[in-house]
Amino acid sequence: MVTGAGGPANGEAAPAPAGGVPGRVPGVSGHAYPWDVLGDPAFPGRVRDLGVDGVTLAAAYHSTRAATPLHPAHQTVDASHAALYRPVRPEVWDGRRLRPLAPAWLADPDPFGAAATTLDAAGLPVTAWIVLTHSTRLGTAYPDVAVTNCFGERYPYALCPAWAEVRDYATTLTAEALRDVPVAGVSLEACGQLGLAHLGHHEKTEGAWDADAARVLSICCCPACRDGWRARGLAPAGVLAALRAAVRADAGREPASASGAAGLDPALGAALLATRREATDALRAQVLAAVREHAPGVPVTLHAQPDPWATGPSPGLTPGAVRQVDALLVPAWPTTPASVDAVARAARTGAVVDAYVTVLPPAEPAAVVGHARRLVAAGARRLSLYHLGLAGRRRQALLADVVAALR
Repeated sequence: MVTGAGGPANGEAAPAPAGGVPGRVPGVSGHAYPWDVLGDPAFPGRVRDLGVDGVTLAAAYHSTRAATPLHPAHQTVDASHAALYRPVRPEVWDGRRLRPLAPAWLADPDPFGAAATTLDAAGLPVTAWIVLTHSTRLGTAYPDVAVTNCFGERYPYALCPAWAEVRDYATTLTAEALRDVPVAGVSLEACGQLGLAHLGHHEKTEGAWDADAARVLSICCCPACRDGWRARGLAPAGVLAALRAAVRADAGREPASASGAAGLDPALGAALLATRREATDALRAQVLAAVREHAPGVPVTLHAQPDPWATGPSPGLTPGAVRQVDALLVPAWPTTPASVDAVARAARTGAVVDAYVTVLPPAEPAAVVGHARRLVAAGARRLSLYHLGLAGRRRQALLADVVAALR
C-alpha cells in the first residue's frame, strides 16, 4: 500500500506530474460488472481493443437493472438487491443482522473471482470495485441503521456509518470481497454517508428543493448521529428544529457553497459536519485496514468529492483522506464547467485525481472527448470510463475515441 501519495491536504496547488505530457494521462481504466465478462468470450478482446489499461470490476454492488447490449446470451440483467459477488460464507456472516446476499441472477458461485481470473488471463489487470453503505435491502430490513433526515424520514438505501454495526458490515464486506483473489487495486464507493438523492429510476424528487435545502435534508439525524451531536455540546431537539426551519425557509437564495449550508448558523453547521466526518473517518480506517490485510500493497482509489458537504456514492472529502489513499475518483459525468471545477479543486489538495467520465446518456457524444481533455487540463492524472458493458456499439466507439485522444 502506498500511503501519503496524495500529498498536502491544505489546499496547496498540486505539483505537475513529473515527465507528464500536457493533455495526456498515464492511466485509463473502464468499469464493468461480472455479468459483462461471464459468458461472453469476446469481452476481453473488445476491452483490449479499446486501449484501456485495466478493468474496475464490481465485487460488491448495489441493486441495478443493467443493459448488456453486446452480450451473446442476454440483453438485460436485473440485479434486484445489493449483492456480494463472492461466496457468502455462513461461518463469517451467521449471527449478524447486516449480511449480504449472493446474486441469485448469476449461476457462478464466485462471479467476481471467475470474471477477474478471465480478465487477468487476458492481460487486463482488475481493480475490485466495492460499494459499502448503499443497500436498499438492508436499510429496509433494519431501518434503525438507515440515514434519517430532520423530519424523521428514513432513506432505506443509505446505511449510516455512525453506527458501529454498519462499519463492521462494510469492513467484513471488503475483506470477503478481496479474500483469496489477486487484484491490482481496490476502488471504494460509498465510503461515507449517502443523502437525499438516490438517483433511482423511479425517483421523483429531483429539483424539488434548492441546493441548500437538499444539503440540510442530507444531514443524518439518526440516534447514533444525535449521540455525536451531544458529544459536541448540542441539544438534539434544538438541532432538529433548526434543520427543519432551514428546509422550510423561503427559497431563492444563492446556490450553496462548499463552505456550509445556507440557513444554518455557521457554528452549528461546522459541528454537524464534524459529526459526519468523524463517522466517515472511522469507516474508512476500518475498511482500509481490511484492504491492507487481504490485498497488501495494492493502490486504493476513493470515490470522493472536494465539496465537504457532499453525500452519495462519492462523499465529501475529510481532511485526512487524501493522505490515506492513492487516488481520488472524482465524479465528472456532466460535461459541464462544474465537473471541471470539481476535478481542479480535488487536484489542488495534492491528490492523484482519477476523473470519472461516462459515455452514456445524458452525455452528448460530441462533447465527451473535449470534456475529457478539459478534465486532464484541470489536473486529472487518470481517467475512469463508464461503462464497458452498458455501452452499445456506437458508445463503444466513443470509449475508444476518448482513450485515443488522451494517449
